[in-house]
Amino acid sequence: MLLKREVHLTQNSYYEASVSRPTPEASLKGAIRADVCVVGAGLAGLSAALELRQRGFTVALLEAKTVGWGASGRNGGQLIAGYASDDAIESQLDAAAAREAWQVTVDALALVRQRIADHQIDCDFVPGYMSLAVNARKARELAGYSEQLMQRYGYAVQPIAPADVGNWIASDRFHSGVYDPQSGHLHPLKYTLGIAAAARAAGVQIYENTPVHKVHRANRPVVHTEQGSVTCDFVVMAGNVYLNEYGNAVAPELAPRIMPVGTYIIATEQMAPERAAELIRHRAAVCDTNFVLDYFRPTADHRMLFGGRVSYSGATPLNLAGSMRQRMLSVFPQLSDLAVPYAWGGFVDITMNRGPDFGRLDPNIYYLQGFSGHGLALTGMAGQLAAQAIAGQASRFDLLARLRHHNFPGGAALRTPALVLGMLYHRIKDLM
Repeated sequence: MLLKREVHLTQNSYYEASVSRPTPEASLKGAIRADVCVVGAGLAGLSAALELRQRGFTVALLEAKTVGWGASGRNGGQLIAGYASDDAIESQLDAAAAREAWQVTVDALALVRQRIADHQIDCDFVPGYMSLAVNARKARELAGYSEQLMQRYGYAVQPIAPADVGNWIASDRFHSGVYDPQSGHLHPLKYTLGIAAAARAAGVQIYENTPVHKVHRANRPVVHTEQGSVTCDFVVMAGNVYLNEYGNAVAPELAPRIMPVGTYIIATEQMAPERAAELIRHRAAVCDTNFVLDYFRPTADHRMLFGGRVSYSGATPLNLAGSMRQRMLSVFPQLSDLAVPYAWGGFVDITMNRGPDFGRLDPNIYYLQGFSGHGLALTGMAGQLAAQAIAGQASRFDLLARLRHHNFPGGAALRTPALVLGMLYHRIKDLM
């Protein structure tokens, strides 16, 4: 089970150490009634709950742990336009529909900014994102992709030439890149807790430490927990890789379409503000373009937050902090004097084609999953799309629900080894 594999990964998070959580909400006890029951208090579930309540629905939100306990509260904090891979979008949708699907992700960035302003969420938001190539071959691929973004979607990024890259980042590792001023980064747990506070203020009933064991599908579904139940008109399932952790009767048909992938992050001790400012121009977020990528950014309190080192087997790397520190020093050797007091991680949900997997199991049961490590902005939009669909405006939800997804090969026993071999192939390509 995933929960057993990652308990220790939740215990040394910089994000948790830098927030003050509110008093936990009570768990659900007894039978209640709501218009909509949302399963999962990550950003997708919280967004759906907030949007539904704003439209006049009564909403019960059930969370197995605490708000933002999963990927929403432990990710790299990077808000990026687009999808983890555009292949699913461009291979399954015509040009006009693909443009509309791309625009969903641009609107997702705007939605984050709007919510920060509307709900006065203090979450350390900084605009700006760089995608950097480590060699000339990858630079050509990045330049070609950037041209396609402009031609197909009208999305412009600023090229960073090899002669100029040193003015953007204090590292010799990178050949060239692009800068995107619309994307950016923030403190994901602060943002998630801010959306939860907005949902509570709007009247959403949030129940923490309330795992769902079973969903009875009917004209009026009943969502069962250990000590209670919610009878409702609609269900929104937003538990992602944890959805079936407490009972196979929740949504067993969804589990084979996503794979839990471990990803890991460190944060250094604080440094002088001037020193932090010299590392990355505009204090932007950064990803390299490798398939198994590194991603990093400065924090508001002048630490370097550095992520990567994915695990497709589910096993946590040995000496996590030390190995991640070595990856960081390959980019910023000048940070060798800084200690690494925080190292944490968790699982994200990827699909075979790395496109999002949204849809309905029944006409009144919606699900949101498959963000594939690219969900900090898209999760919020996914919740809005589900709420719009329940309220009768389903066009954008149905656009993304048109994407078809295959099960991972090999079933529960063999799909992880198969994926490990596939990812090893891409890792070798990166090294070459």
